[in-house]
Amino acid sequence: MLAPDKNGKYSDIAQTVDEALLTRRSVRAFLPDPVDDETIRDILKLASRAPSGTNMQPWKVFVATGEVKQKIADAILSSGIRPEKVEWDEYHYYPDKFFEPYLSRRRAVGFALYSLLGIGRREVERMRAQHDRNFTFFDAPVGLIFTIDRRLNKGSWIDHGMFLQSIMLAARARGLHTCPQAAFAPYHRLIRPILNIPDEEIVVCGMALGYEDSSKPENSLRSERAPLEEFVTFVK
Repeated sequence: MLAPDKNGKYSDIAQTVDEALLTRRSVRAFLPDPVDDETIRDILKLASRAPSGTNMQPWKVFVATGEVKQKIADAILSSGIRPEKVEWDEYHYYPDKFFEPYLSRRRAVGFALYSLLGIGRREVERMRAQHDRNFTFFDAPVGLIFTIDRRLNKGSWIDHGMFLQSIMLAARARGLHTCPQAAFAPYHRLIRPILNIPDEEIVVCGMALGYEDSSKPENSLRSERAPLEEFVTFVK
């Protein structure tokens, strides 16, 4: 449980690494409350301590707020390019065909989210509208776009992932929440001119950053995790 503040009230600030890990989740509705630049800088500076092979530090971040963030949303939503039709031409996040146990896990979290939102399995338009909220960064005041030099190899992508996780944990220590969003990656052609992303950089993902709107039903989602027995082997 999170610790009470000086007034005896429980805050949403993670006090320990364990609390940051346990309370980090993909938040899909944010309050409009701004996050000041100093806090964003502190989070990114702290996250830059993430490990990387031979200290290469293969991450780049574009911080979008205000009009720039809105331009990203407008460009994608007005393009008419639906997520199910967009081409993942820089890298493939998911397998060409899902298989177990990954298919069941994917379906479970999707059904759980739509159930909380009251969206039926055949309500395709409502599902699309919910997915489109990705591109507004779920109304978070800060949108982060991450890139990596395309000349780097898979090891650097692993390093980049550790950087992303470090941002999400550092955010929790400041009462902030996040949502990592691969959905932005295939729309890189629309995002590049807005952020002046050079051609040698691949758009890895986006991330919403802000304060959780705890009144929204989608934020009550708690995805399940497999028991240790499914992914751990002790060898003695």
